[in-house]
Amino acid sequence: MCGRTSCHLPGETVRRACRYIDSDGQEQLPDWKDEHKYFPSYNKSPQSNSPVLLSRLHFEKDADPCDRVIAAMRWGLIPSWFREADASKIQFNTSNCRSETMMERRSYKSFFSRSVEEEVWDDWRLLTMAGIFDRWDPPNGGEPLYSYTVITVDSCKALSDIHHRMPALLDGEEAIAKWLDFGEVPIQEALKVIRPVENITFHPVSTVVNNSLNNTPQCLEPVEIEEMPYVSPSRRKMTPQSPPKEDPDPPKRSRQHVQKSSSKRGSAELMERWLKKHEARHNKRPKI
Repeated sequence: MCGRTSCHLPGETVRRACRYIDSDGQEQLPDWKDEHKYFPSYNKSPQSNSPVLLSRLHFEKDADPCDRVIAAMRWGLIPSWFREADASKIQFNTSNCRSETMMERRSYKSFFSRSVEEEVWDDWRLLTMAGIFDRWDPPNGGEPLYSYTVITVDSCKALSDIHHRMPALLDGEEAIAKWLDFGEVPIQEALKVIRPVENITFHPVSTVVNNSLNNTPQCLEPVEIEEMPYVSPSRRKMTPQSPPKEDPDPPKRSRQHVQKSSSKRGSAELMERWLKKHEARHNKRPKI
């Protein structure tokens, strides 16, 4: 279900956005792992690298269970047992995994390592999606590859007219802490935070987002359904560069935000019907 995200914040801003409270009650910033592999983008698709928040225990056995790190990981999970020399040859889609079956499928249950894609910053919130990850070592040697998949659940009431699935959103620090702390929180207890949430706003965006080569703020800007042009796939980039590295000045928000793409006529019709019922929500400004 989830095929596009956006994270165009500079690396240090992402780090500040992921501040947390340690076991001594002190505010901390997580360290980056492989920050050089992270590139800000308005239009992230599967196989791109994104910042993933996780427990330091995954990398250091004696670490405090409350300590966190940010790792740049490939979107689209490559299981540790995959034996091809080329990770791109994996024959099945692992960018999303269904919450109902993730404990049963071989691809996920054997290493169930929890992660979350983004965190909280001051009084506005980035989208926090639950996921699982793994480390794949090329059979012929080489640098290990860390990759992740986004967990999906049945859609909440607000989104059900648009799609029957949605990412598993972690609503608040308590849910995030339960999901990340695999050293102290049993899996069955952590799974209780994987459920649909209603605390979201969203708006239609241009079909520009359909082409993963397009990397501009236009991918996030709200559009009117009746004015939305259909942009045919193109191999030309709209911009040759990633967004600038300087810190942005984001608007203050207190609710999580989902952008909804309407690339097909059927999706546009569903969105139009939904907007007639929820016209006020349609006019909200986008969250960056």
